Amino acid sequence: MLHFRALPLRCLFALALLTFNSSAQAQAPQSNPKVIDTARDITYIGISTVPGVEKFLNIPYGKDTSGERRFKTPEPAELPEGTVYDATEQGLMCPQSGGWMSEDCLNLMVARPTYGGEGWREGKTLPVMVWIYGGGLFDGNINDPRYQPDSLILQSVENRLPVIFVSMNYRLNIFGFASSSTLRETNDLNVGLKDQRLALEWVKENIHFFGGDPDRVTILGQSSGGLSVALQILAYGGSKGAPFRSAIMQSSSLQPASTSSITQDSFNAIAELTGCGFHDPQNSAESLSCLRNLPMATLLEAAETHHNSMFDRTDGDVFLPTIDDDFLPMAPSELARRGMFVKMPVLIGWTQDDATKFTPGDKDSREFLRLFFPDLSEVTVEKILDLYPERDFDANVESNLGVQFYRSAQIMRDILFVCPSFLFGWSIAKKYWDKNNLIYPPVYFFDFNQTTEDDPGFGVVHSSDLPYVFGNLNRDGDREGEEGHLKQGDYEVEKRTSRSWSTFVNIGAPSLPSETDRETLLEWEEGYGNRYSVTGNEEEAMSDAKVYVIGGPRPGINRLEEQKLKERCGFLNREDVVKELKY
Repeated sequence: MLHFRALPLRCLFALALLTFNSSAQAQAPQSNPKVIDTARDITYIGISTVPGVEKFLNIPYGKDTSGERRFKTPEPAELPEGTVYDATEQGLMCPQSGGWMSEDCLNLMVARPTYGGEGWREGKTLPVMVWIYGGGLFDGNINDPRYQPDSLILQSVENRLPVIFVSMNYRLNIFGFASSSTLRETNDLNVGLKDQRLALEWVKENIHFFGGDPDRVTILGQSSGGLSVALQILAYGGSKGAPFRSAIMQSSSLQPASTSSITQDSFNAIAELTGCGFHDPQNSAESLSCLRNLPMATLLEAAETHHNSMFDRTDGDVFLPTIDDDFLPMAPSELARRGMFVKMPVLIGWTQDDATKFTPGDKDSREFLRLFFPDLSEVTVEKILDLYPERDFDANVESNLGVQFYRSAQIMRDILFVCPSFLFGWSIAKKYWDKNNLIYPPVYFFDFNQTTEDDPGFGVVHSSDLPYVFGNLNRDGDREGEEGHLKQGDYEVEKRTSRSWSTFVNIGAPSLPSETDRETLLEWEEGYGNRYSVTGNEEEAMSDAKVYVIGGPRPGINRLEEQKLKERCGFLNREDVVKELKY
């Protein structure tokens, strides 16, 4: 029998070597969980991380992407029959800023309640949630402590609606989103998204061995992970179906600038920085070959240099998905408007002050719009400034943040996170109305208004929702000073939020009736009404939705009239404005 072990520690930038050795794998202790793929006679040895949770780490789903496979569409991993795979140690992450990394990084993690424990009897399969991390499509990995699902799983078990959790590494920055006409000719664009898709197909084919139900898979992600979730829904214009049945998008769905030249410009700039900018890099097979043959460290260093040089103009977004006539056959907003996707229950939302950390504090709102959204017409800029008048915003003297800062931050939040969420959510609801005549489309919105961040003046910032969703307010135990950051009600919001997410994975809705003894956020209604009927402005109708405010002084269903989203998103979601915003 072959014994297969992934060796997880290497020098920085070293390639991970997968080693076959008949004597390297010692007999696993009886306490270690074990899963057997009976179809291929592959045994996975896992680890019990906390009482009640079992994890299987660093499972390969794709082949090594170095060498000739760099920039290419991923290929499924192949473990030989009879393999005993040591899944007890974390693997390497894909190339990015700092850390232990390798181009042999297409691995995933499966976490589940202890098999045979409370809430999970033999013969019962559990629904599955698959996490796609964020990080601007530049950084991110499944080993990030913010994304560890132990507490989330335990909360789901306590609520008697248990789940299995999966997360995957996927290629980032130029390694995952290189863009040139040469790659277009070989159908090798958006390979980071194709990595995600390959991992989802692995889940569909293999999760039953771990006790998961392949027909009850929900994908979820935050920031660029939320964007990735939306694009997996839109993938192939819906023509190939979807290996999942529902989705959660946190702080991103459709992404402005997706149809701009930013990704091609980044590819060209990195080619020049590395000395591979022969003639026209976009159309040069020689440039692509040169980049493919560079050492990983050299290529990554150039990508980081370019990323840092662009930060003040794009806040770090230098790689975005490309319209490739395949995975993304047309602009994401156009796919949404045309209903070219697989309809499914969705939960979409943002944090109350999602853009404050991305907003420059030294520019007025007109200058800010011109810098971050350069394709907006002068007429559009004037209308936006009119919709967000200075009188609607107050300065914070203690934080030295002025009216223009908060004005710009609200504009940026709505352009990036809020209004695209309504556009996509409405498109999904409309497909339910048109096709199934369903009374209440299963489209749910949230505005997260609770935070443990201690950064005065910035509010409930981007990623504030993560510790509540993952149940990680006390992730590292009694960290020094942490209790000082927690407010009254934080643990209650954490418990009900985490359980609402796992409830959605179980039943396709985030809320259970108050008379049940299962605890979720209460009375979370669908975003839209019981029929598709628009008698005026469709864009305003799509943003006139019920939004569940999580946490804060006034939690529960709200239409957020004080934020003027009906009028503001009504304009920002106009088809001509969306085209100017390039998505």
